[in-house]
Amino acid sequence: MDKVVTLTLNPALDVATRIHSVAPEIKLRCAAPGFHPGGGGINVSRAIHFLGFTSSAVYAAGGHNGAMLTQLLTAEGIDNYPVEIAGVTRENVVVYEESTGLQYRFTLPGPALSADEWVASLETLFNLNPAYIVASGSLPAGVPLEFYGEITRYARERGIRVILDTAGDALNRAIGKGVYLLKPNLRELERYAGEALPGEAAIRAAGQRLIAGGLAEVMLVSLGAAGAALITRADCVMLRAPIVPIQSKVGAGDSMVGGIVLGLAQGFDLIDAARLGVAAGSAAVMTAGTELCRAEDAWRLYEEVRATHRVHT
Repeated sequence: MDKVVTLTLNPALDVATRIHSVAPEIKLRCAAPGFHPGGGGINVSRAIHFLGFTSSAVYAAGGHNGAMLTQLLTAEGIDNYPVEIAGVTRENVVVYEESTGLQYRFTLPGPALSADEWVASLETLFNLNPAYIVASGSLPAGVPLEFYGEITRYARERGIRVILDTAGDALNRAIGKGVYLLKPNLRELERYAGEALPGEAAIRAAGQRLIAGGLAEVMLVSLGAAGAALITRADCVMLRAPIVPIQSKVGAGDSMVGGIVLGLAQGFDLIDAARLGVAAGSAAVMTAGTELCRAEDAWRLYEEVRATHRVHT
């Protein structure tokens, strides 16, 4: 298997709990919390691990939360490389409301990084000699907007493929730098395209126009319960998601990225790797709170996705 390294500059300690109902201005007594490592790249590494394989996670970590994050990753068996920072790693809180079945997600801002800290993250990343880099999540304050673009340019010169899962200015500065694969959701794709995309033909046309403009070589567009669209310059493959019971949507996108990069690193062709991505994302929604995909679910669903996709050329 080719080496996969994930990078997360703004990770989180995820706290998941339950309550009967949410109401304002009263004490809300929650169930005992569960703690999990969080953040885009970290969740990709965890998904790969849960699927039965290994990647390496590079991430910024500081304070008590950062130490707990590292302890949790080590306990899960994740190959992890924390880069010590002066700030305190943020927390995210996920609350499941039992009376309605709704889920509330409170995402807190992360600490700023100094130049020495983000440079150390880069050095750690490239010293691991990856074949694939998954750069995921928002950029903390203090990190230049060109960060992902410069990673991509440097990686491309060395034959390393970059899978990018971010948005906004950080993505805009990476256009034309050689991103191999981008994983937007439909709303993000519509934002890039500057228009609503009401159907498969519109999704394909917008994706291929953006690819021609240098956004990425490949897009895997998450369509929620509908699955995903795998778009290249020449083709569009609509991958239907299996119907599964939904427990939580947290981590589904990261599991999808984990599945496709695992497939690529294992030597799957692009379509087969995307099938594994859709299967892993579907498996993730079957688990509660901030848990991710289970191997037995993902590999079973992968066979279902293989049997049901449609190809548009």
